Amino acid sequence: MVRVHGVARVLEAHLRWYRRNWRATAISSVLQPLLFLLAFGLGFGSLVGARAQEATGGADYLVWLAPALLAMSAVQTGAFEMSYPVLAGFKWRRTYEAMTATPVEPGEVALGQLAFVTAKSLLTGAVSLVVIALFGGVRSVGVLGSLVAAVLTGAAVAALVMAFAATRQDEGTAFNAVFRFVVLPMTLFSGTFFPIATLPGWVQPLAWVSPLWHGTELARWAAGVGASDLVLLHLAYLLVLVGIGTGLSMRFFTRRLTA
Repeated sequence: MVRVHGVARVLEAHLRWYRRNWRATAISSVLQPLLFLLAFGLGFGSLVGARAQEATGGADYLVWLAPALLAMSAVQTGAFEMSYPVLAGFKWRRTYEAMTATPVEPGEVALGQLAFVTAKSLLTGAVSLVVIALFGGVRSVGVLGSLVAAVLTGAAVAALVMAFAATRQDEGTAFNAVFRFVVLPMTLFSGTFFPIATLPGWVQPLAWVSPLWHGTELARWAAGVGASDLVLLHLAYLLVLVGIGTGLSMRFFTRRLTA
């Protein structure tokens, strides 16, 4: 049985570590989305003419891009934080074994890890949102809903990657394939920088199963620059992925830490 107190203890341990070591991840969590904002939102966006804005619902490209950048940043944060750091907790640093040597249960360790990554995505996303606002990428207060959608998207990916990482016994070489053949294509072909309608017809179904596409569409709807007809579908899809990933993670953590 999972106890809130146990999950909170694990979350507290991660937050204490992050308070001392946040600088190590600041570049990947904040600076990288800022570079995307400058390169695509301001650089490429300045080349997007009025006819091309038909694909963005008439919104400026920067405003249309901003919610997607929040979702993309959360996905990248979730995928990275649940890969090598999780394997390290099992194999190299053995912090998970130390946690379960106390009254904390393995399932609580998994939930605490996910809670920490979700909290980190919320924090870094809020910082990114402030930067986006300074560059004129915010049109309405609805963009706060975009941040919530982005965090949910990151949690969906993080939970699945955490479940995968909990099954690894090697030195983490499989994560290279995850980043190269899953995370990178998902970033490029999930409607982040251009509508998926511009992709070849045979590619579009691949985008439809991408968590980032659903998160991006949900984030754009919240910001007032996207369609609303599939909002419930996007939300349900992400919640199902969170549930599947969380359930598998708790199962694999329990199996590995009680073996």
